[in-house]
Amino acid sequence: MGKKQLWFEVEENETIEQCLERMKQQGYMAMGRKEEPVFHIENGEPTYLRQKIKFKGVLIEE
Repeated sequence: MGKKQLWFEVEENETIEQCLERMKQQGYMAMGRKEEPVFHIENGEPTYLRQKIKFKGVLIEE
């Protein structure tokens, strides 16, 4: 039995749909979403790199 809730991060090489499908295969459904910007340092300045998307997965009760 897995955890009741688990955060799934959309990997750089997958789409949102692929991430949701991966969650479903592991027995979870999306019940929340959060996004946070990812920065890296370029010439001493923080520069926007990409948006990190995470879905809150809740275990699907059998």
